[in-house]
Amino acid sequence: MKKTKSIPFKRILQQLKADLIGKDSHRGVTLTYAWLANQFGHIALGFIPTFLVYYFANIDALKAALYVSLFWFLFELYNFLGPLLSKKESSSDVVFIQKENNYIFKPKWLNVAYDTFTDVCFFILGALLFTLCIHQFNKVNVLILLSVLAIYLAIATKYWYVTKMYQFYARFPFQFRLSQWDFKITADDKLKVDNFLSVNTTGNHLLVFGSLGAGKTSLGVGMLNELSIKNNSCLYVNAIKMFNYFFKDEDDVLEAHEIWNWKTVDFLMIDDINPSEPIQDELVSPTKLLSFIDTLKPVNTKNRALLKNKNIIWILGNNQPLAIQEKDKWKKMLLNVGVEGKKISIINL
Repeated sequence: MKKTKSIPFKRILQQLKADLIGKDSHRGVTLTYAWLANQFGHIALGFIPTFLVYYFANIDALKAALYVSLFWFLFELYNFLGPLLSKKESSSDVVFIQKENNYIFKPKWLNVAYDTFTDVCFFILGALLFTLCIHQFNKVNVLILLSVLAIYLAIATKYWYVTKMYQFYARFPFQFRLSQWDFKITADDKLKVDNFLSVNTTGNHLLVFGSLGAGKTSLGVGMLNELSIKNNSCLYVNAIKMFNYFFKDEDDVLEAHEIWNWKTVDFLMIDDINPSEPIQDELVSPTKLLSFIDTLKPVNTKNRALLKNKNIIWILGNNQPLAIQEKDKWKKMLLNVGVEGKKISIINL
């Protein structure tokens, strides 16, 4: 699927400027700022321990850097192969004890490994920078290692920084990976989730039904987060806000600080469209929602065309206890908008 909205290089530079200049204490912390701060912390955790080992153990600076780098490599390997292999918390307060457990949705191990390896490289960078200072920049082998590291980290930094922008501007209510999702789901519904995540076309719609606490919102956020990590433009929006967006003119929807809006994103998630138990009344019916889409007119062709051709996760309550005819009403609403029947999937949690 061709991405309809990507982040231009100029916007990346603007984000970098905003992260590096200005106090985060009065404007909030972005995911990109947090990532940069984390990596500077990794450099410091390579540099400072190397200094301490060099000074107190009285050994060569390069050996100290190797020892510290080896320590952080083993530490990150422990993090990667330990807790990440099981989603259950350890019963030990001191060390992690792995437990046998299966994920409902498998973690993206290559993505996690890439992240871990990048962290290790920043640790090593800090350790080698100390060595270079001690040897007064005359150590050729250290300079070569630093050059190789710098090239790799420049590539990795571009990827991770841009990816954090995709995640941040998706406006998730919380950070959540799909592999963390731990609720009941049938094999058939799980396949529908996997299919939606792998679509290479537009106009795919996923209706998610379930009672309170069934994991509807976290499932949608987890799916959208995985898509944003693949650098798809995504947007989470609450239903009440979305209803208002339908009535706004095109120029009024996109705020100055945003990159995309509901009309331009690749994937959209609309949350809390209808209440679930214990509220019994149907506050927003399919007919009522369609009237919002049409902005209280007979037909709003622009809104209908936008929704028809967009990939959307619809989060709905289940106050009709799994009544098939009620769920068919929501599907018929999408058919009325113009969505193809084969591109509509329904999940019951």
